[in-house]
Amino acid sequence: MSRCLQGKHILLGLTGGIACYKSAELVRLLVREGADVHVLMTPAAQQFLTPLTLQSLSGNSVATDLFSLSEELHVGHIRLADLADAYLIAPATADVVAKLAHGNADDVVTTVALATRAPLLVAPSMNVNMYEHPAVQENLERLARRGVRVIPAAEGELACGWHGKGRLAEPPVLLAEVERAVTPPVFAGERIVVTAGPTREFLDPVRFLTNRSSGKMGFALAAAAWRRGAEVMLVSGPVSLPTPHGVARRNVVSAAEMYEAVADEFSRATMLVMCAAVADYRPAVCQPTKVKKQSKGWTLELQPTIDILASLKPQKGNRFVVGFAAETDQVEEFGREKLERKGLDLVVANDVSRPEAGMEADMNAAILLDRFGGRIELPLMNKADLAEAILDRIAELRQRTA
Repeated sequence: MSRCLQGKHILLGLTGGIACYKSAELVRLLVREGADVHVLMTPAAQQFLTPLTLQSLSGNSVATDLFSLSEELHVGHIRLADLADAYLIAPATADVVAKLAHGNADDVVTTVALATRAPLLVAPSMNVNMYEHPAVQENLERLARRGVRVIPAAEGELACGWHGKGRLAEPPVLLAEVERAVTPPVFAGERIVVTAGPTREFLDPVRFLTNRSSGKMGFALAAAAWRRGAEVMLVSGPVSLPTPHGVARRNVVSAAEMYEAVADEFSRATMLVMCAAVADYRPAVCQPTKVKKQSKGWTLELQPTIDILASLKPQKGNRFVVGFAAETDQVEEFGREKLERKGLDLVVANDVSRPEAGMEADMNAAILLDRFGGRIELPLMNKADLAEAILDRIAELRQRTA
């Protein structure tokens, strides 16, 4: 759960399509994140979902009629337009997309779209042939040129029986887009590389050395950086987490593969956040076939892996580089030593021996140490909130180094 929607006023406009059924789940997600949700419906939308359902989920009355005496006693649609921090129309039919593109306003959904100064997001949903029609594409392009955030339709099975583009984006995707719309774009123009997860160093085709990293911290950082306007490349070791919406991803397995991927992306990056728990050692020899169990045991010779941050230090330039120090003792001392030895701008030092925090856990705590001598201690919190706190500090320090 991120902090960006808490207390925000979000308008959700529904138009007449079968994908209205997804809107109920979206309202639930928005409310769960702390948003104050107000739903607006066209007459056609009410044929697919009742206002009572959405009123029950949002806790607010649903706007349905421009000419209702009760709803418009105090020019209700203008009050909603002024109230909004963001306005999402989902699903948006071809008809409503055309109205929005040409400035028409004959119902509460389109009227509020013209009246609000909040960010406007449009998520089209329709038959694949309608979606691909030149008129619809031209209307969507016109909206995009005007500054409307058009959320592309997804591809898949459609209610009409066709298969192709035209599905309404899923509620978690719509939620992420709303979160980005209400988040100040402090990292706009930045290209941030985030590493996450463990690496695996193979002993034979079925056995490997690894660590307990789940990737949760790095994935939370990547998602939060994208919400703040950055272009984000996530270089991930083997984890089971889904890629955050809006984030590009490169999968790697070994420390050597992670180095190659990070070195390749580093040349195009403005910032590197090295959150991955990269193996420090690898077997000197990887056996070509599975080693059978023997009573005499198995002695392994290990070699150090490449130090990614140290190897990139000569190419750092004005890039902002963040390292993580996962320690079990002398956390602050070892974190400060890493900061200085590798020429970093910021180190996030954390105690991974704590059972309730660190690797595999949903919670974490950290000490932020920067090259200007700053120190900030962050208490135990969920990793999404910790990611926001870390990025807050990066944004402050970035102003000094840009």
